[in-house]
Amino acid sequence: MIKISILLPYKENYTKTDAGAVSLFVKDTNDFSKHKNEISIFGNTGSTKNILSKNYININLDKKLFKSTSKLYVHSFLKLHSKERTDLIEVHNRPNYIRYIKDIFKKKIILYFHNDPLSMSGSKTIQDRFYLLNNLDKIIFNSNWSKNRFFIGLKNSDIFLSKTSVCFQSAPKTKINFSKKKKIISFIGKLNNAKGYDLFGEAIIKILDKHSEWRAKVIGDEPREKLFYEHKNLQILGFKANKYILNFLKTTSISVVCSRWDEPFGRASLEAASRGSAVIISNKGGLPETAKNAIILKDLTVNNLFNTIDKLITHPKKLLKIQKNNLSNFKFNHQYITNIIDLIRDEFIDKNINKKFYINKKPLLKILHITNFNDRFNGRLHFNTGRRLNNGFIRLGHNVLSVSDRDILNKNKRLTDPKGIDYLQNTIIDSFSNFKPDLLILGHADAVSLKTLEFLKNTSNDLKICQWFLDPLSMYGPDYKNNTRRIKDKEKLMDATFLTTDPNSLSLNMNNSFFIPNPCDHSFETLENYDSDCKNDVFFAMSHGVHRGELKKGKYDDREIFINKLVKRNTRIKFDIYGMNNVQPIWGSNFINKISNSSMGLNLSRGKTIKYYSSDRIAQLVGNGLLTFIDEKTYLNDFFTKKEMVFYSSISDLSEKINRYKVDKFDRKKIAKAGKKKYFRFFNSTLVANYILSKTFGFENNEKFIWDKNF
Repeated sequence: MIKISILLPYKENYTKTDAGAVSLFVKDTNDFSKHKNEISIFGNTGSTKNILSKNYININLDKKLFKSTSKLYVHSFLKLHSKERTDLIEVHNRPNYIRYIKDIFKKKIILYFHNDPLSMSGSKTIQDRFYLLNNLDKIIFNSNWSKNRFFIGLKNSDIFLSKTSVCFQSAPKTKINFSKKKKIISFIGKLNNAKGYDLFGEAIIKILDKHSEWRAKVIGDEPREKLFYEHKNLQILGFKANKYILNFLKTTSISVVCSRWDEPFGRASLEAASRGSAVIISNKGGLPETAKNAIILKDLTVNNLFNTIDKLITHPKKLLKIQKNNLSNFKFNHQYITNIIDLIRDEFIDKNINKKFYINKKPLLKILHITNFNDRFNGRLHFNTGRRLNNGFIRLGHNVLSVSDRDILNKNKRLTDPKGIDYLQNTIIDSFSNFKPDLLILGHADAVSLKTLEFLKNTSNDLKICQWFLDPLSMYGPDYKNNTRRIKDKEKLMDATFLTTDPNSLSLNMNNSFFIPNPCDHSFETLENYDSDCKNDVFFAMSHGVHRGELKKGKYDDREIFINKLVKRNTRIKFDIYGMNNVQPIWGSNFINKISNSSMGLNLSRGKTIKYYSSDRIAQLVGNGLLTFIDEKTYLNDFFTKKEMVFYSSISDLSEKINRYKVDKFDRKKIAKAGKKKYFRFFNSTLVANYILSKTFGFENNEKFIWDKNF
């Protein structure tokens, strides 16, 4: 089982007579949860009489001058809850509490949003919401509208989707006898302009004048606004407990929820639908999600509301049909919603809880990442995989220290150390001593010696070391012997090795090796070429030497033959080609400017095709929204369909498909857009970084790594 502590908002009333929507939600889902015997509910309520459930613990506060009430409330909660030996804290509707809790509590935390996230302290800014995504284990929204609001301004939010869920509010199941429905029209909520009570008031007077056999009943109050409407058939009942409202709705025929403001969900319309009322709602916020068969007001005016109610009254068969449809299609009962919550809780049951790296000792990892960050090229080679992975680690909340090995070698050559090798080893050891990392990651860091790694391992028994490698490793590919030596050199000290080739397809045997895709990154791949009518058709770029930055004389690449044949066969296609035929390669922002002019791109890697291998160019092509062609022998169609990439079998097949999609703009743009979306969802730098950590530390992960054979 899992021990759960639920924290209500400060001053949230948790009594039978005055409970608000948050308290009712917590109480109802608590009653139906399979974990109810392990749940404790904490809050601060005005009265401890008529409490909704026995497992409620009241937090009594002695307010202190000049001290944050929220901070005092959370710290008081943490002192009380520590006696409960909690595995999971669930915070309701207060994102600003999370920072206080994270300072002390190092286990699982879920945050529930019951209101618009952009209106709440702790989630208003993009920085606030990034913090929540990186520090919470789950965020649950009460509607898709609320969830979409949370992600406004967060580009490529697909990388965080696994951390979020939608869980609507609920109402109890009941049977309804439609013959006992009375000619009653209801309005339930605050009696103010934001809720549209003025619209309802004016419309209902006209309705009651026309249909004298009908009555209207209003439940709610609003001391701050004075909207008074009088009619002999209109009754204002004031505030009522939820139990009263649910019984009242059993006999109500029409329920009106005509809010002007964007309601995050709308409990009034949900409960009315659950009791078989014909529900009339405005198209605001999450209201359309509350009742599948609700009548949605296109124009929020008195006349439109009057006409809508009038049509229901004058067409009793239509009214009855809508009532029955609302009841039969209602599924958001307490048990259904509680099951969703319990499934989320079950993800955190202790079978995995102590195996995850961030639970053991520290909430975050310190990572020493050694690879070539190309600082010496003044931004020309900024767009590299090392930086993409760094972005991923940082988005996950980890602390990263970068060491650019080849820049250090280049700048520290001495007569006594002609290659700078000794200086590099000393730099790494000093950095390790000062930073004390939990993880050392190597990326093509050939100059880091075995002796240095052995020294670091002996210094810290808990240190994990892994490596990633992007170059081709096929027996029939370029530099096979040299690349094999490089990747095997440090194998015995590696906790894991990550390759951009399927390890099972290689002739070399690598212990604890895993495939990773070339990651894209939403701060690097920013173009959406599918939205443009580009002047060029097909983009292709290659290079004889990344660091040299220009063509090498006498250097040969077998891709040149293929490309020249392709160009010769397709004279009507406008190619934009770099790195061959005396056209210099392109880098940095110049690369982005050039690629923005093409609607399609060819992903062609050096050497004989091998399963899953591609150069990192694929991330730039697909990630920038070009329709991308790739050899089917890469088997990347294990992950992408023909609706997301175009796979070819030969140069003839490729030629035919290039010409087809030059003409078929609709399909070209559609596939390119779907390809970018899929790549960013499953091959983004944050997911790849998370996968590297999960395999290196050996913890189980709930993320969807579609490239993992063990998934």
